[in-house]
Amino acid sequence: MFHISRSALSAVRVLGATSLFLAFYSTAFAQTTSVAQIGGTITDATGAAIVNAQVTMTEVDRHQVHPTVSSQTGVYTLPNLPVGPYVLEVKAPGFKDYVQTGLELVVNNNIQINVTMQVGSSSERIEVNAAASMVETKENSISSLVDQQRINELPLNGRQLTQLIITLGGASYGDAGDTGSKTFYSSTRISVAGGQGNGTAYLLDGGDNTDPMSNVNLPIPFPDAVKELSVETSAVSSKFGIHPGATVNVVTKSGDNGFHGNLFEYLRNGNVNARNFFAPTHDTLKRNTFGATAGGRIIKDKLFFFGGWQSQRNRQLPTASTTFVPNNAMLTGDFSVAASAACGKAITLLNPLAGNQPFAGNIIPASLLNPVSGEDRQQLPAGFLGGPMRQGRSPDSNHRRRGPVHREDRLGAEFEAHDLRALLHR
Repeated sequence: MFHISRSALSAVRVLGATSLFLAFYSTAFAQTTSVAQIGGTITDATGAAIVNAQVTMTEVDRHQVHPTVSSQTGVYTLPNLPVGPYVLEVKAPGFKDYVQTGLELVVNNNIQINVTMQVGSSSERIEVNAAASMVETKENSISSLVDQQRINELPLNGRQLTQLIITLGGASYGDAGDTGSKTFYSSTRISVAGGQGNGTAYLLDGGDNTDPMSNVNLPIPFPDAVKELSVETSAVSSKFGIHPGATVNVVTKSGDNGFHGNLFEYLRNGNVNARNFFAPTHDTLKRNTFGATAGGRIIKDKLFFFGGWQSQRNRQLPTASTTFVPNNAMLTGDFSVAASAACGKAITLLNPLAGNQPFAGNIIPASLLNPVSGEDRQQLPAGFLGGPMRQGRSPDSNHRRRGPVHREDRLGAEFEAHDLRALLHR
């Protein structure tokens, strides 16, 4: 028979309880930061509270109903509402039904709508077809929203959504800091309201989207997959965590009862752009960014889907650069051709070990060459010193003109960095 000790069983219970707590905590955190909340008071015409009034918020796109009832003081609260358009309905015996449309909840909204009921039959109803004031009355932080229209219409270089943070004002790019090879290519340091560049928290659908190593943003979905983006700063609520500068809250799109989607392509081509005033020709960049999104219902009013895909193709002539790499004669100390006027300006090599006296014929004697340089030569890859890859102004100088730095160019630059003294005994 298999036996488990009491201590082992206790450890398993503690571990299970901890895991369950963390799971509920993560879910609760996401629910409170990527959603909205509405509340208020239900009263009659005299200002008296109406108890047990039926209050419902119905999602326009998905027909999801969020119900509650007013308390003994007429107060109602509906938390954890997904962002989007809503219809508010209030019903109470002896009063006309109250219906308000045009409500658009945005991420982390916490608005108050007080309803005054009128005496009448339940078959009668009062309809208010006007948007409620979205003035925040329960938080003292400052929040700015980038809605879907601005996301789609504002130009974004490279389709990087974080650029929209700068458009809200009070924000600027910080120093490079820890970004670069340590982070994703889309990561950036943005200072908001005078905060540090890495003092901004990023949330994606309520979940933490901040790089724990460098405190910059992790990848954010492309703009066509994002519903809205908000930036909250100045006395940010403690529920957002430890970043005091600002909180960037991104909410992605979701499916609803209607089928919708789009195909897109963004083209950047130097042939259709104005030439830079200081450039002799147009730039050669050809960038195609294309993709698609689709969303809809699987089971009406119950199960929905949404997905998106984006790809990018870049084509550009490499930046021209000139690199010199040593040939066989140079590695043996013979600079008679490489330092002559045939390769440009004539240079006279001087011997620093002999009072800067010129080398005869620009040839360094083999006795002065450092043996280590001979070992370095054996480590150079095949084709580095000759073969079909060699090009030059003369048969004895290896001169190349190319763009992206290849391995042979890097090795050549490292070799040149040692200067002439590396070839000599010290």
